[in-house]
Amino acid sequence: MLTTDFVPGAPNWLDLGTPDVPAASAFYGAVFGWDFQSAGPDAGGYGMFTQDGKTVAAVGPLTEQGVDSAWTLYFHTVDADATAKAVEQAGGTVRVAPFDIFTQGRMGGFTDPAGAQFAVWQPGETRGLDAVTVPNSLCWTELHTTDQAGAKAFYDSVFGWDAEDNPMEGFNYTVVSPSGGGQEAGQGGIMEISDEMLSGGMQPRWQPYFEVTDADAVTAKVSEQGGTVLMPPEDVPGVGRMGLLVDPFGAPFSIITSATA
Repeated sequence: MLTTDFVPGAPNWLDLGTPDVPAASAFYGAVFGWDFQSAGPDAGGYGMFTQDGKTVAAVGPLTEQGVDSAWTLYFHTVDADATAKAVEQAGGTVRVAPFDIFTQGRMGGFTDPAGAQFAVWQPGETRGLDAVTVPNSLCWTELHTTDQAGAKAFYDSVFGWDAEDNPMEGFNYTVVSPSGGGQEAGQGGIMEISDEMLSGGMQPRWQPYFEVTDADAVTAKVSEQGGTVLMPPEDVPGVGRMGLLVDPFGAPFSIITSATA
């Protein structure tokens, strides 16, 4: 379960890279009720998505050539430079070398060996998100990869995550959690991309899940606001009702009404 008690390796930030910040902010405002708050004139258009005055995500313009609109997940680190070295040693790529964001913290961007992008956040004045797990906030992270075994080894080397395999009908789902946290501290999953998904153009990626009170109502709002429904909400026994959606600029995300929420 995600919390704001950010321990090393836990998700502590996420942001959306988009070609149109105002339009994306309007979309997510309509879908989740988020407000947009600019980070200031020196932030290059970057700003926060807030709910009840608490930061639940962030958004900014695309800053890299040739990249698609996407959500990026950040994981807590006490030393971004050391993490960058660990990524390279484990066979990943340093896409954005660690650098300071004013006095707020230090970030770095990476790509794992299968091609999934992720980032790290070394807290300064900003520890991380103000709220997770509550409705309309981040509640889970999920890696879709072409090499599940390789991904487990890579992220264990970089973050020291614990991993527990959960065989399901037709596939294996690996739950990951910070070192020593146990399954109750589960923060995400790793699953292999199926041949059908690959043929449909799916590439390795990290994907956020947002908790919602009514997955069907949120899905309807996504369609109304110009988004795409890739997978309509379905019930997963003991887990909840979840769907896979895409915003108007091509960034995929998932929603879930948790069985225990």
